[in-house]
Amino acid sequence: MMEKFCMNAWIIAALIGSLFAANADPMPNVLFIAIDDLNACADGMNGETSVHTPNISRLADKGVFFLNAHCAAPACNPSRTSVMTGLAPASSGIYLNEQDWRKSKTLAGHITLPEHFQQNGYKTMGGGKLYHAHTGRTSMYAGFMDPKPWDAYFPSKETQMPIEVRPGQVPMHNVNRFSAGRFDWAELDIDVAEMADAQVVEWAGEQLSQTHEKPLFLAVGIFRPHIPWYTPKTYFDLHPLDQVVLPETRKDDLDDLPAPAKAALNVKWQKWLEETGKWEQAVQAYNASVSFADDMIGQLLTSLENGPMADNTIVVLWSDHGYHLGQKQHWEKFKLWEQTTRVPFIVAAPGLVRAGETCREPVSLLDIYPTLSALCGTMPAKELDGDSLVPLLQNPRLETGRSVVITQGYKNHAVRSDKWRYIRYEQGEEELYDQINDPKNFTNLASNPEYKTVIAELSTWLPKDNAPSPPSKKKSKRRKSNHK
Repeated sequence: MMEKFCMNAWIIAALIGSLFAANADPMPNVLFIAIDDLNACADGMNGETSVHTPNISRLADKGVFFLNAHCAAPACNPSRTSVMTGLAPASSGIYLNEQDWRKSKTLAGHITLPEHFQQNGYKTMGGGKLYHAHTGRTSMYAGFMDPKPWDAYFPSKETQMPIEVRPGQVPMHNVNRFSAGRFDWAELDIDVAEMADAQVVEWAGEQLSQTHEKPLFLAVGIFRPHIPWYTPKTYFDLHPLDQVVLPETRKDDLDDLPAPAKAALNVKWQKWLEETGKWEQAVQAYNASVSFADDMIGQLLTSLENGPMADNTIVVLWSDHGYHLGQKQHWEKFKLWEQTTRVPFIVAAPGLVRAGETCREPVSLLDIYPTLSALCGTMPAKELDGDSLVPLLQNPRLETGRSVVITQGYKNHAVRSDKWRYIRYEQGEEELYDQINDPKNFTNLASNPEYKTVIAELSTWLPKDNAPSPPSKKKSKRRKSNHK
């Protein structure tokens, strides 16, 4: 069924391309919106926690909202590398945040997503965090960005993000002993326009208000809700502490996990939050940053709707991975559970896809590259690991029989089907969860012989080959790097 699914996707792509050529219609523009650390809290996703996101819903009303979408890797660098290259970590060998994907011999000469559009006659413009970057130190504002495929970049081709606004005291909370001050939050008494993300969005809005000689590929990276959660006070006010809902936890939740699953959990963070009574504050701060990010999305959509490209622009919105807020005594990402891998993912394309629909088939962020190529009538120069989602965009109820793979480190994979989540670690340890009856992944069924056949079927989706892992480093250094 998957072969038929992929074949139909490219038949449709060819038809779309010939349609543009025959009618001399302009090629569609692309607005590519990346959000950092946004989990399944958005409206309509029924995640473990919920934040009202009217602007994400506003975009969803114009396209297809994939409710069972997953990252290729639950860490910033490998996830973003997979989106930009269309290659899974097992193909590229990019597994960790510390790896500079630009130096990879495996990826040398590989045509990235913006390069593909540039080579197909597009004007490519980018702003904000699109590749791995963070605000922990000055050098990482540039991060692992690739300046070559961009005709213009904001704030510059030397750095991905404007300098962040910080409170007068850093850190605001005494968390230096286990997070070097990165796990922090504060209510900022500033105008929203002063935020770094707001500066990126204002620049992007200017591009959307103009007419361009070429079709435009405009990529916009929104850093929030990445830590530290330094956010204008107005967004904290949207989430009163007495209304903050904490995710459900169980005291025995770690008892049925294999050793690799328990490794490197952020239990110190959770223990500190519970001892100090600040768990609600931390979730409030995350939620405030989500509301801020949603406002940024709204500004982008307004600029698009009021500009000359409103009727001929494909919009894709995605987050690089999910985020734990204390589930399984864990914070951040770097795990293979549902809370870490499931992400918001929406594709809207006027006249080309169904509007206001949802799709529950498993899909991957690896599908972005081939899907955008198909919708624009172009063909990637090399084979990609994802699949075009055009058939699902035109029929969101289509059953594909597909499962998707998520990778965290060398030979550590999760397989997500429409019902199951199967995890296998490098040495063979396993987890299995019934996502219909146990969506929060409380009960590991892997040791139950009743599910032997299920595991065998899901195992067929695991990568047959795994690109070599990076040179080994001390565990403490790897852990420190992963938390960036």
